[in-house]
Amino acid sequence: MSLNARRVAILVAANTALAPFAIDAYLPAMAALAARVGASIHHTELSISVFLAGFAIGQLLFGPLSDRLGRKPVLLGGLVVFMLASLAITTIGSLSELLVWRFVQALGGGACVVNSAAIVRDCFSGREAASVMSTMVMIMMLAPLVAPVVGSGLLYLADWWLIFVFLAVYAAFLLWLMSTRLPETRDPTLPAASPRQVLRNYASVFRHREGMGYISAVAASFGGLFAFVTASPYLYLEHFGLSPAIYPLVFGINVVVIALSNRLNIHLLKSRSPQQNLHLGLTVQLAAAGVLALAAAAGAASLPVIVLVIMVYAGMIGLITPNAMSALLDHFGHMSATATALMGGIKFGAAALAGVMVGAFEIESLWPMVLTMLVASLVGNWGLRTLAGRPVPA
Repeated sequence: MSLNARRVAILVAANTALAPFAIDAYLPAMAALAARVGASIHHTELSISVFLAGFAIGQLLFGPLSDRLGRKPVLLGGLVVFMLASLAITTIGSLSELLVWRFVQALGGGACVVNSAAIVRDCFSGREAASVMSTMVMIMMLAPLVAPVVGSGLLYLADWWLIFVFLAVYAAFLLWLMSTRLPETRDPTLPAASPRQVLRNYASVFRHREGMGYISAVAASFGGLFAFVTASPYLYLEHFGLSPAIYPLVFGINVVVIALSNRLNIHLLKSRSPQQNLHLGLTVQLAAAGVLALAAAAGAASLPVIVLVIMVYAGMIGLITPNAMSALLDHFGHMSATATALMGGIKFGAAALAGVMVGAFEIESLWPMVLTMLVASLVGNWGLRTLAGRPVPA
């Protein structure tokens, strides 16, 4: 099977879209799911954080296994686990059951998605890899745009459980697609790392000052984004009183902006380095978080203001993630899945922590979300500038 840039981007985007579908499709049904498990909407929102934590652990565990066994065995095994856990969630009757099965579902999802960037790095490098990753992310952004709409429609047709049946069907489709359309991309001549070598590989990434700067940038921006994602059911459905049918529209507009910023990133890469675009994205994101905090403090955080500022904040993901990932993997091409797993583990761990900060304390206010986004932006900018230094010019 031949692989070109477009085909790689489409295949890995379809695979990576599994995570945003698993996170975003059931957001419009959060109130219905909370009623099913007999919990508040804030505590039910913790199922997002549990998923993100399991997703982080899944990447840390299965990324090195992918470097050892190959991309396809790990990817296909993860899809089977995800599919079975999705079906199990349709039978839950308590919050604890929901959290347990969401965690198992996330482990399978982590095993799938950790391979996406590694597959790109197996085939491409440098600016070409950054461009393919931007195309991949742009295609993948359709998932969180479509997912709440799909979830809202399925909620209308039946109930919350149909959303998880849909996730199981999508995993089954990916299982067929990846088994028949994706060849093994890992170079078989590369040595397989032992468990001890895996730990040394992780340690070598941790010791790489510049690489940890890129990881901190992605983790902080992702944490800030998921402070909003976790808070969004409360924010839009309860605080502003929007209906589940309108929720996908105000949520999905952020995805459109991310897709546009990915297109902008591809254009800017013709004359700018990935590091320069990364610094630009983080700077704009910090400015947006500052405006959001000022609006909340001044009592001016109306629905239009919130929607507009979060659009800018979320949109910068298109300048941050593909460039940081490409810059990191330029240093670790020989163990790309392990480096990707560490970045993914820390990124989703930060998102899980942000979700806990927003949802665990059941505070009926915008401030948990606003402060978490502001602190995350400050940490991301500080980490990049302190660890990675000034951006490399084109």
